[in-house]
Amino acid sequence: MDRAGAPMRRAFLVRVVTAMLLPVLSAHAEAPAVVHQGESARAETARVIETLRARLLAGPSATAVLEAWCAERGLADDPRLVARRVAGADKPLSALQRQRLGLAADEPVRYRRVRLTCGAHVLSEADNWYVPSRLTPEMNAALDTTEMPFGRVVRPLRPTRSNLGLRMIWQPGDGQMPNPGDALFSVEAVLSTGDGVPFCEVAETYTGAVLAQGRR
Repeated sequence: MDRAGAPMRRAFLVRVVTAMLLPVLSAHAEAPAVVHQGESARAETARVIETLRARLLAGPSATAVLEAWCAERGLADDPRLVARRVAGADKPLSALQRQRLGLAADEPVRYRRVRLTCGAHVLSEADNWYVPSRLTPEMNAALDTTEMPFGRVVRPLRPTRSNLGLRMIWQPGDGQMPNPGDALFSVEAVLSTGDGVPFCEVAETYTGAVLAQGRR
C-alpha cells in the first residue's frame, strides 16, 4: 500500500508546493516590468523637457516658443499666453545686473513678476526688470495695464536673447514624476533690441505643467 501510494503523495506535494510558489514567482517576474515602465516614463519626461529647454535657449523670444509649444501639445483652444501679475514687493537690480543692462546708477528700472498661463496651465513664472526709457510709451502702457506677455509687447523691437545661465531642478533620477506645479528648470537671460541695445533682464522658472498633453 505504501509503495502504491507514494507516487500519488509525491504528485500531491508537487501541486501544493507549486501553488505556494506561483505568487512569489509572479511577483518577481512583474517587478522588473514595473521598474522598467517607471524608468521609461522618466526618460520620456526628460526628453520632453530637453526639447523645450533647447528651443528656449535657441529662440529669440520665450513667449513665441511657449505659444508654439502650447499649440503643439494642444493645451488650450487659444494658445496665446496670458501674463498674470503676481503681487509683491519689487526686487531691486543688483550692481551686476545694472552693469549688464548698461545703466547709469540713477536710471529708472521697472519690475514685473508674472505667471505665464496657457488656458488653465501655468507654464512658467518670470521676473522681468526692464528699462522703460528704451521702450515706447505704448509698450510701457501695455506692460502697466494689460496681461500681455512681455515678449509680445516688445516684439516690434526685434529682440534677441543672450542666455546668462540655466539651472536644472528636476532630474530623472529623483524617483518621482514632476507634478504640474513643480519647478523643472530655470533660465536667466538679457534681452536686447535688434540694434543690440539691452533693455531687459529676465529670470524664468518653468513648471511641470509644460508636460501636459491636450487635444490636438
